Amino acid sequence: MTTLREQIATNMLTVTKFRELLRDMKENRPNDDLELVRKAYEFSQKQHSGQQRASGEPYLVHPVEVALVLAEMKMDSVAVAAGLLHDSVEDTSVTISAR
Repeated sequence: MTTLREQIATNMLTVTKFRELLRDMKENRPNDDLELVRKAYEFSQKQHSGQQRASGEPYLVHPVEVALVLAEMKMDSVAVAAGLLHDSVEDTSVTISAR
């Protein structure tokens, strides 16, 4: 269980990086679906809540950094959302189900 202090630190760090991601997306691909990216961020944030990397930083920083790299490469919103979600199946209880 995470402390309130850890949750605030995670939110401040990742929200700042997420805002940078949205700015990049708006600049590079203004017609893309940013709601998809927002939903992917929120899902990843929920799934990685309380997780920390070996360095001690919040785990969510890594998926956001991956998404930032993809946005800088001018990838579309689907690719950026995939970057945000890529560790959810690997490092959380989330599973992939065929529908």
